[in-house]
Amino acid sequence: MDMIKQLTAARSVSTPLCCIRTPDPASTILAVVQSLGKDAENFPVLHWDVLHGLTGLNPKGKGVSKALLDGGDPAMVSARPSEMLALLDRLSQDKKNGADAVVFMSNAHRFWNDEVTVQGIWNLRNPFKANGSILLMLTSAGATLPAELADDVLVLDEALPNEGEIRKLVTDVYQSAEFDAPTDDLVGKAADAVLGLAAFPAEQALAMSLTRKGLDLGALWERKRQTIEQAKGMSVLRSEGNFASLGGMSNLTQFLTRVLDGKKRPRGIVFVDEIEKAFAGTGTDTSGVKTAMTGIILSWMQDHNARGIILVGPPGTGKTAIAKAAGNEAGVPTIAFDIARMQGSKVGESETQLSTNLKVVDAVTQGASFWIATCNKISSLPPELRRRFKRGTFYIDLPTKEERPAIWEIYEKRYFGAVGKPEQRPFDLGWTGAEIEQCCDTADDLRMTLEEAAAFVVPVIKADPEGIQQLRTLAHDRFIDASRPGPYQKREEFPPDTPQTGRKIRKAELNLDMKGGSA
Repeated sequence: MDMIKQLTAARSVSTPLCCIRTPDPASTILAVVQSLGKDAENFPVLHWDVLHGLTGLNPKGKGVSKALLDGGDPAMVSARPSEMLALLDRLSQDKKNGADAVVFMSNAHRFWNDEVTVQGIWNLRNPFKANGSILLMLTSAGATLPAELADDVLVLDEALPNEGEIRKLVTDVYQSAEFDAPTDDLVGKAADAVLGLAAFPAEQALAMSLTRKGLDLGALWERKRQTIEQAKGMSVLRSEGNFASLGGMSNLTQFLTRVLDGKKRPRGIVFVDEIEKAFAGTGTDTSGVKTAMTGIILSWMQDHNARGIILVGPPGTGKTAIAKAAGNEAGVPTIAFDIARMQGSKVGESETQLSTNLKVVDAVTQGASFWIATCNKISSLPPELRRRFKRGTFYIDLPTKEERPAIWEIYEKRYFGAVGKPEQRPFDLGWTGAEIEQCCDTADDLRMTLEEAAAFVVPVIKADPEGIQQLRTLAHDRFIDASRPGPYQKREEFPPDTPQTGRKIRKAELNLDMKGGSA
């Protein structure tokens, strides 16, 4: 049931207090007023905000407002929430003009933690229930009610526009510009580019992306990126690479190719980097913030049947690159979801921001999101959260001797425009893709040979050999191998292509006294 139907049902049983969490309050007010129909002529419809005070939205509302204010200026007489609520208390006593009133209160979450305001709201509960009136408190998505009101206020969520509503916006913008009707293909591409935006910013982005030739889809995507990145803790990753530009990880890329072309084809990739850090302290944090945020994301992923994978491996092995490439491969946005940045200092702020951002993800992907998380210490990840990543945990090891030449070719083409000769490459035992790129970048920037640039690269296998072996031990038979089919099998202490530097001695063939003397 959508918000309007829920609200209509609530008014039919005289629900007095209602909180509507909405991304676009103006559109919500318009939709509610339109739903009242001709019946609205018989009761007052009022609106309050901190600048304009209490004003009427229909003829009867204007008359009631004027009477309550005794002809005074609404901005002067009723700008404070306490003043407005006192006037509504008087209105509830007016049996002739106060019955069935609909009152909008904008940005209620900015004021309801004040002790006078929260008392004024609660005081309306019984009088409004008796005369059929309702106070509609408009708030941002994810706003949390104060404890004093939690049991008395009905909470409704206004969803972001769905695909059908966005498609209609596209055709409406074309009609307003007096252009020929857009093709279905163009409407679909434009809808994909603005899904996840509220109605007003979506319409504005469409209008501002119009040219004489029609919609500029590139500009439309850029405006959507800018809008998403206004949300605290979210950004759209930009990259031109795809799976072919990675090198190695063939088992993982083949699996993701199947996912991206599956029955439940993703319409967006959600990337969470170092997910264990975001949820460290769950269940033990004294503030309860981490525990609450973990609960929110667990519930959301469960309710939305979200699918995803966890990537484990040494730094520089391409965990972030695979997430960027997945979005490009599917032609959908990759949204970086930085949960740590969503945390705030105020009570409830973190949970509100996370809930709001999850609504954006749901709208952008229309319920078809695929999550890719990286993790360096999977033992510290809450097991119930790990289980939400239903497509498995992959281990990305250091590139093998078969994979490294392809990675060199990719970065040699990127930095030099051509593939270098194999003998020009330095000894690269145990190098990651990031280290190979670093070498090519250094050689190009400082006009060095690759061998000279290699002197300024310290591979992670030398910097942290113990850490790599611990990861390999952990991954053995537990995680899926990113390079080969099946579970990961631990490599030797060093990669199998380690050059042999010792000397084989056949004691039996020596004409020596092994105790030190000659024969």
